[in-house]
Amino acid sequence: MNKRHLRWLILTILATATIATWVYLPQFRGSLSEGVERARGLGIWGPVLLTLLYVPAALLLVPGSWLTVLGGFVFGWWRAAEAVSIGATLGACASFLVGRYLARERVERMLAERPRFQSLDRAVAEQGFKILVLCRLSPLLPYALLNYAFGVTRMSLSRFALASWIGMLPGTMVYAYLGAAADQFVESGPGTASSSTPGRVLLVAGIMASLALLLVFTRIATRALRSATNDASNRD
Repeated sequence: MNKRHLRWLILTILATATIATWVYLPQFRGSLSEGVERARGLGIWGPVLLTLLYVPAALLLVPGSWLTVLGGFVFGWWRAAEAVSIGATLGACASFLVGRYLARERVERMLAERPRFQSLDRAVAEQGFKILVLCRLSPLLPYALLNYAFGVTRMSLSRFALASWIGMLPGTMVYAYLGAAADQFVESGPGTASSSTPGRVLLVAGIMASLALLLVFTRIATRALRSATNDASNRD
């Protein structure tokens, strides 16, 4: 199976899962709504808690995309995106500092066993800011592991924080939107007042467009990274 067919297969699976969720979710809607309302009842402290959760999540190598989707579901698109944008950057910086000062030898040993990161390190030495932004744009590269990996490079903390924030922002917006769209999907499920066909069609279209956008980000960033790392390897 080539990459193009694989991408379409992934989109089909995600679309099917989304539709199935909308069909079968009514039986769980009550308990789900109760939990969401409790989180929303925290007021401004809800998004603040979401921001703070990103620090231990990053340190423990927990994928941040799930937290972003959950934040969008609970707090809405913009509030979640704002909270996650700050939290993901703080978490990345925390891991970066741990990798540089507290666990440098361990991180270096771990990366030495990964040829992919060795070629990436050579590219970072030449154009670190650009490489990091591209790494953040690609969901295929592990967010948490990259934080530690860049800690053992010569990149400064300030440049790391800025490049991480810029590179993660598009993905943050998309994942937060997916969470917010999932919330709307639950609200417009069968038997609800907002379960009109046009509304459901628009939600599905928005979700599919967001997933397609993620694929575009991944494709562009992956190609640019491959080109940069190959150029750096050829000059060695």
